[in-house]
Amino acid sequence: MCRNIRPLFNFAPPATEDEINAAALQYVRKVAGTTRPSKDNEAAFADAVAAIAAVTRELVRERLSTKAPPRTREELAAQAKDRGRKRELRIVGRLVETEKP
Repeated sequence: MCRNIRPLFNFAPPATEDEINAAALQYVRKVAGTTRPSKDNEAAFADAVAAIAAVTRELVRERLSTKAPPRTREELAAQAKDRGRKRELRIVGRLVETEKP
């Protein structure tokens, strides 16, 4: 589940409320070990998401600083695609090696 949490700091444009809330939700889901809380735990689950979103918002908007130029989401997506292609080539290479007589 945590692979779905994306970096939120140092982007142009800055992280949106939806992105911050989605990351908080994914974190709480991972920690709780469930994607949907039981009726008894709904309030605690929602409170945890709200608290983590608030802390995350403060962290990425007010507390962290960098001298690096802001990144773009497209740049990160291209890097991820490149990593995926390289991973696929490694896997195919291993398969070819194991099939050799």
